[in-house]
Amino acid sequence: MSNAPGNKTTDAPIGDRAQHFLKVLVERYIRDGQPVGSRTLARDAGGDLSPATIRNVMADLEELGLVTSPHTSAGRVPTISGYRFFVDSLMTLRPLREEEVADARRRIASSLDGRAILDRASHLLSEFTHMAGVVMLPRRERVAYRQIEFLPLSGARVLAILVTSEGEVHNRVIETAKRYSAAELEQAANFLNRSYAGRDLETVRHAVLAELRQMRESMDAIMRRAVEMASPVLEGHGGRDALVVAGQTNLMDFDELAQLERLRQLFDAFAEQQQLLHLLDRCMAADGVQIFIGEESGYGVLEQCSVVTAPYRVDGEIAGVLGVIGPTRMAYDRVVPIVDVTARLLGVALKAL
Repeated sequence: MSNAPGNKTTDAPIGDRAQHFLKVLVERYIRDGQPVGSRTLARDAGGDLSPATIRNVMADLEELGLVTSPHTSAGRVPTISGYRFFVDSLMTLRPLREEEVADARRRIASSLDGRAILDRASHLLSEFTHMAGVVMLPRRERVAYRQIEFLPLSGARVLAILVTSEGEVHNRVIETAKRYSAAELEQAANFLNRSYAGRDLETVRHAVLAELRQMRESMDAIMRRAVEMASPVLEGHGGRDALVVAGQTNLMDFDELAQLERLRQLFDAFAEQQQLLHLLDRCMAADGVQIFIGEESGYGVLEQCSVVTAPYRVDGEIAGVLGVIGPTRMAYDRVVPIVDVTARLLGVALKAL
């Protein structure tokens, strides 16, 4: 299991006693969702330490940025850094029981259709965790950009010819801001083909739209021309969905995610897919399970969420990534084995097709 890229636990020394109480606090908070007070910790942690001694330890952990006191509560809750230290150094995994693994294997492998297998894997992740399950389509099933050509027509009109990896050809006449020569159009097409050939169409579309929104002054004339012309051509040609998602409504059951605006943003992200797809793309080269806690994902919409991912392999090659999305207060010790096992089972099922 590896850390989220660019994140690490605190470098400050943490004594065994403090680590023990942090572990107890995180586990209690994950279970109950309520700030944990010194008396509760004393009872859960065992030993003969007084509440006053425990308060001193908690004060040390708070100074290290591992716990915090919400509002005026006397209890404490873990911070993102606290969760990270717990996940990296204190967590004891709870493997799936043999009968659970057998049930998961049966349910994933009981179809001869690849898309049905992916659907079952995402539903399995959701059912086992009571959170949202996401599965990236295998690379081979995602429509990719092959090439584009621009041909001058009369006036300021241009014929755009878009070819996908499946051999589909899409023609569209676009109106440009000015007349372009055949040489200028060829330069624009060459730039797009060099930049995006082989990438899935949905990723290309969003990259072009992002460039169009930013339109940096440093962008040279050829790049600007290419982006301006590619935008209307790619609109509506995003290809089939690149992610299979199940159980996103489960997130409504968590108080910390239940604010209407936060839920709307999350559901928009599930529907739009691109931010989630970028995050999973970053995990393609990961060795095993990765955990992104809160802002570690780099996406504002996921600041109150954690994402646990694992790549799945077909014939020894990484074909895609799957994962679970839920609140930062998730049972990592349970979710990590579920994600890991599901990734392995999915790879075996797809290989058998």
